[in-house]
Amino acid sequence: MNITDHLTQAIAAALNELYSISADAASITLQETRREFSGDYTLVVFPYVKQARKAPEAVAQDIGAHVAANMPEVSGFNVVKGFLNFEVADSYWLRFIETIASDGRFGLSEQSADEAPVVVEYSSPNTNKPLHLGHIRNNLLGWSVSRLLEAAGANVKKVNLVNDRGIHICKSMLAWLRYGNGETPESTGMKGDHLVGKYYVEFDKHYKEEVKQLMDSGVEEEQAKREAPLMVEAQQMLKRWEEGDKEVRGLWEKMNGWVYAGFDETYRRLGVGFDKVYYESNTYLLGKELVQKGLDLGVLFRKDDGSVWCDLTADGLDQKLLLRRDGTSVYMTQDLGTALLRHNDFGAERLIYVVGNEQDYHFKVLKLILGKLGFSWADKVYHLSYGMVELPNGKMKSREGTVVDADDLIDEMESTAEEMSREHGKNDELTDEERKHLYHILALGALKYFILKVDPTKNMLFNPAESIDFNGNTGPFIQYTHARIRSIVRRAGENEGLNGQCEWDGIQMNEKERLVIKTLHALPSTIRQAAAAYSPALVANYAYDLAKAFNSFYQDTPILKEADQKIKAMRVNICMCVANALRNTMDILGIEVPERM
Repeated sequence: MNITDHLTQAIAAALNELYSISADAASITLQETRREFSGDYTLVVFPYVKQARKAPEAVAQDIGAHVAANMPEVSGFNVVKGFLNFEVADSYWLRFIETIASDGRFGLSEQSADEAPVVVEYSSPNTNKPLHLGHIRNNLLGWSVSRLLEAAGANVKKVNLVNDRGIHICKSMLAWLRYGNGETPESTGMKGDHLVGKYYVEFDKHYKEEVKQLMDSGVEEEQAKREAPLMVEAQQMLKRWEEGDKEVRGLWEKMNGWVYAGFDETYRRLGVGFDKVYYESNTYLLGKELVQKGLDLGVLFRKDDGSVWCDLTADGLDQKLLLRRDGTSVYMTQDLGTALLRHNDFGAERLIYVVGNEQDYHFKVLKLILGKLGFSWADKVYHLSYGMVELPNGKMKSREGTVVDADDLIDEMESTAEEMSREHGKNDELTDEERKHLYHILALGALKYFILKVDPTKNMLFNPAESIDFNGNTGPFIQYTHARIRSIVRRAGENEGLNGQCEWDGIQMNEKERLVIKTLHALPSTIRQAAAAYSPALVANYAYDLAKAFNSFYQDTPILKEADQKIKAMRVNICMCVANALRNTMDILGIEVPERM
């Protein structure tokens, strides 16, 4: 139990004894005292004034005196109108540091393998193009949310659903047949996902030319888009695929194999992975079975043209297509099948889909249809809706070839990390292999932190140059702080102050020390709060606040040059605790922190 838990219990007891006010400790909210006032934690007493029948200042004075008399961890209090500020004794903070100094997992909860898992789906790429900046935010967010839930004690299964079939896949296949001249990743030296993406762009270019020709001949635009020969042939190819045509299936397997190899390489560079990978080609048939079940139950209906729909107008939405008139499936069809398969595979406590906010409607519909089909677990579906990533020069469009490729971005980040590291002289003592590894983790630290520090629900502007700065709210700043601390600890000796009972009684801490320790104290509650909100941003910004507090302490307070050995030991222990906390929080973000720079 931490100091805030003790305080809320003591306040609840004071309210009961002083005013016969029955208050549950869980209902009492403490805030950190604002910097301009003296104290550590603040209670707003206005909610209790009416029942106490006293002025706010008098109520605050009564509660403060009662808590201070009964709780030795409180060294004093002060009242500012209706605000009661408690001061925590240095002895408590010192005991806290002593307790966590040797706990490398401080702030992290143990996972229970016996509990029903939380299933987190992320990445979900299409096999018609390489991963791009938008996919990077998705992958980093999915991986980090998974790590965050694990840090809060959940049993998490990370899954990927590869969208490996559909009209968009057929577009790349058809364009390769028409214009590829037998190119392969081996013959071109291109990653397979890049090669296939090249032909997705080729399809769009030739398709637009055909649409223009039809419109020039007097055909209306919408009709031209439907009747353009390339589009008609792509739709025929999709139908042949669903009918099991050997030639189409063979080409599909070959080109998807190129893409999978490319994806795996990008995932490795990003440092993300999955416990299980699902493929739309294996789930859409189960989805079709569910559509038939919906027809049998009368919750779905078939139109005259043969297409199948769900009428959601009574739910405030519209009618949703589930099967096209030619019998081919849509995204919703396979998502129904995948949800059922995933529930059956894991018996999941929650099904979390990390998907951009442009799909908000899709997931509302998915939950509604699952419920109408009679699945009681439909309410366990949760859409972690995140905002889009934009660049200083605007939005990206895959079919027009204007995306920022994930591999190219990582290459650029590594090159910038090397350049800036050399400028700052942060790698002079490292071997060539150590330098290469350092550039990689700095680049990925910059990229991941810049993206994850933003509230997932918000759109964001990614600026590579800003992300890799060694100063400010960036990943490299926190990584460098960790390396600095590890250097201090190495020079002091790993076990400084940890042999036997620490004799720190009577040490008077300065404000910089106290701020660092108070920030450390907030780590467990920060992780719980972030996990409840599915927000790695809270952890990222906590890590920055801790690094900033430590650097302020480091600049103003002697550590290894401190003459008093007890104070020196205490300060080295603070360093060790901060290093552990930075490592644990950055690990939640998927960021490696270096031992030296």
